[in-house]
Order: sequence, then C-alpha cells, then structure tokens
Amino acid sequence: MCGIVGYTGTRQAYPIVIDGLKKLEYRGYDSAGVALQQGDHLQVYKKEGKVAALEEFVGNQSTAGTTGIGHTRWATHGEPSDRNAHPHVSKSGNLAMIHNGIIENYASLKNELLKEGYSFQSDTDSEVLLNFIEDIKLNNNCSLEEAIRIALKRVTGAYVILIVDAAQPDTIIAARKGSPLVIGIGNNEHFLGSDASPMLAYTKEVVYINDYELAIVKPDELILKNLGNETITPFVQKLDMELAAIEKGGFDHFMLKEIFEQPITIADSLRGRLVIPESKIILSGVDAIQDKLMQARRIIIVACGTSWHAGLVAEYIIEELCRVNVEVEYASEFRYRNPIISEDDVIIAISQSGETADTLVALERAKAQGATIFGIVNVVGSSIARISHAGCYTHAGPEIGVASTKAYTAQLAVLMLFALKLAKVKGTISEERFQELSKELQEVPEKVEWVLKNEVDNIKAIAYKYKDAHDVLYLGRGYNFPTALEGALKLKEISYIHAEGYPAAEMKHGPIALVDDTLPVVFVASKDAYHEKIISNMQEIKARKGKVIAVVSQGDDMTQSIADDIMQVPAIDEVIAPILTVVPLQLLSYYIGVYRGLDVDKPRNLAKSVTVE
Repeated sequence: MCGIVGYTGTRQAYPIVIDGLKKLEYRGYDSAGVALQQGDHLQVYKKEGKVAALEEFVGNQSTAGTTGIGHTRWATHGEPSDRNAHPHVSKSGNLAMIHNGIIENYASLKNELLKEGYSFQSDTDSEVLLNFIEDIKLNNNCSLEEAIRIALKRVTGAYVILIVDAAQPDTIIAARKGSPLVIGIGNNEHFLGSDASPMLAYTKEVVYINDYELAIVKPDELILKNLGNETITPFVQKLDMELAAIEKGGFDHFMLKEIFEQPITIADSLRGRLVIPESKIILSGVDAIQDKLMQARRIIIVACGTSWHAGLVAEYIIEELCRVNVEVEYASEFRYRNPIISEDDVIIAISQSGETADTLVALERAKAQGATIFGIVNVVGSSIARISHAGCYTHAGPEIGVASTKAYTAQLAVLMLFALKLAKVKGTISEERFQELSKELQEVPEKVEWVLKNEVDNIKAIAYKYKDAHDVLYLGRGYNFPTALEGALKLKEISYIHAEGYPAAEMKHGPIALVDDTLPVVFVASKDAYHEKIISNMQEIKARKGKVIAVVSQGDDMTQSIADDIMQVPAIDEVIAPILTVVPLQLLSYYIGVYRGLDVDKPRNLAKSVTVE
C-alpha cells in the first residue's frame, strides 16, 4: 500500500519521480505529492486524486532540483484530501517526509507533541512521526540520522520512510520495517522505490533494504546502518526484469494484458521444473526441506485474498495426491488466534508481492514456534522470500493490475508442481497417474490460449448482457468451488457488483432464497466427478427462473442445453481444471467492469500490495 519514489543524482528529479509514481500507482491512488530540494529550501506539491491530477496542479510551477521524493497514497489515517496527502512538512519547514505503513502508537506520540505546543496540519500518523523526529533532533541537538534512529526505537507499527532536509542537499535518509524498499544504483545517482519498477529504465543493479535498516543515500554514496548505528555492507543484486513487462503493450488495460499473458506465465512457471520424459519434478525448495515434508503432521497454508483461494485449491490437490492433512488459514486471523503450532508443521505462505503484512507476521510467529516455512511468491528478494526456510518463485512477472490474474494462475501451477513432487517422493501416486497429470499440466498453456482465441467475443456479449446486475451468485463443487470464490471476488473488485461464491450443494441451505428471474448464477461446471450433481443444481436454479451462466467443457451438450449462457473451455482433468476454468471468469469480470465505465486497473479503495494491517 502506498507507493514511494526517491531520486538523488545529476538529473532533474521531478520527471523521474513523477514517472516512478505512475508506475507505482497500483499501490494507491487517493492522492499524490512530491518534495524537491531547491537550494536551501524544500518545494512541496501535493494533490488529492491520481498522479495526473498532481501533474496538472504543478503545471508550469518550478520543479527544479536534482533530489526529490514522491508518494502516491492509499489512505489509512485521514480521508483522501490535499491536506492528508504526502509529503508532510515538519513544523520548522526544514524536513519533508513520505511514509508507507501505519504507526500504531501515533496517538500517544501526538499527545506528547501537543503538550509541547506542536500543531498539526493533517489527520495522519505520518505527520506525527515526522514532527516526533524533528522534536528529538532539536531537543538533543543531534543529527537527523541519529534523531530518526532514536525515534524509530519508540515507534510501533510498519513503515518505510524517506526524509529530505533543507540543510542537507542531495541527501535522502530512508528506513524500513515491514514495508518494502528497493534502492537502485546508477552512475553518480541513486533511485528509491517501493519496488524496482520506477528504476528499470535507469539501472539493473539494486539493493533490497531489510527491516530495521537505515539508508543514507547521496548521488555518489549509499551507506546502510542498523538501528544500533553499525554499518552494513549493501548486497547488490541484478534485476532480470525488462521495462516492457511493466508497460501496457498495446492493450487497453494492464488487467487485460495480464490475462492474455497467462499462456506464457503459466509456461514460465512450469519451464525447467516439469520434466516428463524423466518422470520427475525439479523443485530445489522442496528438496531442501524434503525430510520435514515427509514427516509433516500437517501442512498449513497461510494467505490473503486471491492467494487464499489458491491455497484452497492446493488443499484439495495436496490432500488428494499426497495424503497429508492440509489446513488453509486467512493470515489476518491466523496471526491473532494463538494457533497450536509444532515443529512437525510445515507452513506454506502464498503471496504475490511477498510483502503482505498479515502473512509476514503470521510467519514470524509460526517460525518462532519451530514450524518450517515454505514461501511461494512472485517477487524476488521480497520479505516472505527472505523469512522462509525454502520456497519456490512463481514466474508471473510484474503484475500491475490491482486485481490478480496471472499471478493467481502461476501460483496454481507451482502448487500443482509442489503436490506432484511431494506425492512422488511419498509414494502416494502411481506412475501412471503421475504421467497423466504431468501431461495435462503441460498442456494448460495451450488450453488457456484456446480460450483467449475462441471465447473472448462470446464472453464480451455475456458481460454486456449482465453488466447491470445488482447481485451475482457463483457456484462450484469440488476443485471448482475455490474457482467460484475467485470468480466472485474478481467481479466485486472490478465491477462493484455484489457477488458471492458458494459450494453448489450449500445453495439449498440459504442462498437459494435469493434466486428470482433477475439473479444471474454462474456455475463452474467443467466435467468432473461432481458433474451430474451440479447439473441438478442448475435445474434447481432454472425451476426458480434464475439465469444460469456456465463455464463448461467443450462437447458437454447436457450442460449447454440447460444454461442460458455458456463459456467453453477445453476438456481437462478435474485436478488441473482450476488453472483453466478461472480464465473465463477473469474475462467476464474485466468486460463487465469496462462496460460499466470503471477503471479496472485501479478499483476504488483497493491497492495491490497490502503492507499494512
């Protein structure tokens, strides 16, 4: 949540910072602002709304300066407004700060400052932290660096902060705990960002900052220290990401581009890992903890949002193929309910960003109780990747659209590989079944490609037909139940239509009361062991005049004869089906959102990476 950008070097900072904010706008778009060092003073511009509104506000005003910081906000403390936008300026006017995170004990800090005569221009916790830092600096007659170090020892919560000081030209001081920060290294210049996307056009060498580290950044120098004032040697990594990966590439929206990238991203997540001729799966992360997995009393999957739905699919697959007990937990609940964890438990953490705050805290607690952590993330060098004992990267590439699409199917592909590998090691799958599922998995990219080539016009027509619906019910059984949940979530995120996902058999236990001739009901009904049952559920909806939309397997004449509208997918094994059947639902949500005139890449109130509780 919130995007932060910084630059110090020999170029003009403003265009670099603005361009970086546009690339990070998926992290928040309630307001935006910049602070520029101009001689012995700071020039701050900020505006409610998206980065484009900030650009318009700045207009022809002065943007000179070779050091600057910028922020695009997802509101936590204080409503979206000009006054609550970042950067915030200290009481003296000498310091400006941007912040991603939440300061949980801001109220007590604010009361201390109010007693000293401070007043506040915003409703944010961030302004409190900035003035607390300045107060320490003035009262202790110490450097800004030391004041930040002292202040952060008092702070409870999560943060990345970037601070510029009118008295320290060409210098940005940054610190992090629980929120991501990347520093790019150029030729006599440095770039700072919430992720690497703002600096891709300028450098491929980056340093990922760890929790409780403080960075003093100048054009020709990067100094890292811990909160104990000990110097740390930066670990420089090489990015393998290309600039084209974070551009639209001719598509109207990032979401549509990312849906259409899925044949490639699924194939990338399988490449080099699925070796059918040798009848094996290559996952070094599984090899690293193989003994723990073999002895595991249970596997606990911890995730949030769409990643939680991927975990639900994995529960079905792992229990079926590996014969081990699996529990799927919302990270936000798991971290607070004092769960019983032992050294015989393996925790699988699933997160696109690898920075999800609730998931990180849940992992820290489980790790402290002796559990083995296996991370499945998309972002190299992310916090979850670093805290895990072992893991596996997906290869979805940057996902800019806020509603996850290609990251979800990449997670499913990796989880399928994980289950096949573990089943082979445990001896719970026959060679014949292993080969059968391996070949089906290898064919998924081609089958997704078929949907994207043959079903888009049909799905567009269905989307237009139902774009004005007030409620939609999504139903599925077995492996397709989590897909129903994911389809409902996508529709809610993108179109703001109320939607709910249910197991189809549970329909009679309440939701059927909603059914009338205005209610569209989406069935995920590819052919599987439950097929006759789900056809019966469709008949129950039709008997009450509900509108049936169905995702069906090619050649399934029975389902097609019942449904009002169908979206076809190639025939596929039920274990693999969730990677494929979700694609029509992604497209349906996308086109309904477009037909409703909404910004599908930036849904209201949402942000891509949830780095605050």
